[in-house]
Formats: sequence, structure tokens, C-alpha cells
Amino acid sequence: MDRSTSYDLIVLGGGPAGYTAALYAARAGLSVLVIEQFSAGGQMTQTAMIENYPGFDEGVDGYSLGEKMQKGAERFGAKTLRAQILSVQLACDPKVIRTDEGEYLAKTVIVATGAGHRHLGLLHEEELVGKGVGYCAACDGMFYRGKRVAVVGGGNSAAADALLLSRICDTVYLIHRRDTLRAGKTEREALKKADNIVWKLNSTVEAFQFEEQLTGITIKNKDTGDTETLSLDGVFISIGREPQTKLFQDQLALSEEGYILAGEDTKTNLPGVFSAGDVREKPFRQIVTAVSDGAVAAYYAEQYLTEE
Repeated sequence: MDRSTSYDLIVLGGGPAGYTAALYAARAGLSVLVIEQFSAGGQMTQTAMIENYPGFDEGVDGYSLGEKMQKGAERFGAKTLRAQILSVQLACDPKVIRTDEGEYLAKTVIVATGAGHRHLGLLHEEELVGKGVGYCAACDGMFYRGKRVAVVGGGNSAAADALLLSRICDTVYLIHRRDTLRAGKTEREALKKADNIVWKLNSTVEAFQFEEQLTGITIKNKDTGDTETLSLDGVFISIGREPQTKLFQDQLALSEEGYILAGEDTKTNLPGVFSAGDVREKPFRQIVTAVSDGAVAAYYAEQYLTEE
């Protein structure tokens, strides 16, 4: 086995879960490789200012926090590989990770590939992220205190976002393409009690209005075909997430939505394989919960190696 490509632990994904796992595992004396296709931080890098992560009393931008997490792990010996993962073999020993930079072997693997926000797919959506378009009200809602915003979606996450924003914003438009929300009864009743939430059902977002920042959106009523432009300071798109699990579909047990089935111990259905962060099936996804998963996964990976 070539030591240059063989590790005690390979972490798939360089977000907060991945680099926390790498930090804890490296400090425990394991040889660790983090494989990340893009920059450190994962979804965090799309957030201009994070104000709900402990230890940063004035907030921190997602890109900087990701870099700090990477440096923290590498300080104790973890290595980072910038590469695209092409295929994995997780049921064998050692486990095999094939990338566009070569093949790597691991005694244990932590899958921390994350889950991306589903986008509307409209023109200019990408360029307006952080300039009025967001995907996490809990992360960025405070920037819109006293302002007019919209939430697009009809599930429990959209309902929770609308309720959170209703407590700090002047007006919240709730836009959903169907005539009823998919959110639970409790959530729907809570929404109806908020007097600053304006419902826009049977409606879809057709276009973003903007100058340097978002200034509004154009929506279309599916029943009448009528369009309307809403003057807004921000819009939060809450139409679900897409877990990055395509590579693991035939090897790891997944939920109906595609998340990896792993308990609070982060153990998957395969020995020596763990799952941490947003890619894991769980009720609440935030940076702090991803960090927690990473520490737990590293602990159980170390325990697995000790027992083996």
C-alpha cells in the first residue's frame, strides 16, 4: 500500500463538518486527507456575514470562517486535496476513493459532502446571491430588520423562514406555486396569526428586479396569468435542498429525499463509514450542527480504528 495515497481517514467534503472532523482526527494522531472540489467552507462561502456562530461577536464572513477551519485542521497535520471525486468503493477494506487527481485508500471514511440549496433557476439568480437573494433566513435575516422581504416555498422550512422573518421585518410575502402549503398544520396556523405576512398562493416567481442590489421580483398568478411586481429588499428561496449523495446511492442507505441515514453517532450502514453535516438525515441543519457532527464522526472513526 503506497503510504503517499493511503490514510487512516479520508474526509469527503471540506465544509464545517469535514474540517472539524479532520481537526479532531488529526489531533488524535490519525493521518487525514480532506478532499474538496472547491474552496474550504462549503455552503458557508455563500453567506456574506455569519452572525450566529459562537465566538465571533461581530460576525464573520463564510469564506474567512472556512479558511480558518481549514488552517486549524492543517495545523495538526491534516492534508487537503483539491479534486473532483469520480467514484468510491466503501464496502471494501481499504476503501477506495478515485478522483481526477488519482486514487486514494482509506481505513475509514467520513462523508461530509453537504446539501446544496435548490435554486429557482431564473436569470441573474446566481449573481444576486448576497445582494438580496438568499437561501437561509436564520443566517441572513437580521440584515433585513424593518424591511420588506419575500419567502418562496411552501414546506416546513419555508414556513419557519417566514415566521422568523415576520418577527424582524416590516412585511413578509409568502409565495407558493400551489393553493395550499405543504407545511404542517401547526406551522400554517402560526403563519395565519402573523399580521405582517402577505400570502401569494398559486404564484411563481418570474424574474428578479435589480440595479446593483435586488429591488423586487415579478410574480405570476397561475390561475389568472396576471403578473405583479413586488418591491422588496430581499427574497429567501426555500424550496428544499439537494443532498450530494449521487456517488453513494448504491452503497449507503439513504432516505427518500436522498440524505444519508446515520444516527447521532454518525455511523452509516457500512463499517468504517460515517456521515457528518448537512448530508446526514437530521431535523436541523446549521453550521453548529455540522461542526458537532464532524467531532462525533472523528471520535467514532478513531474508535473504529482502535477496535480494528
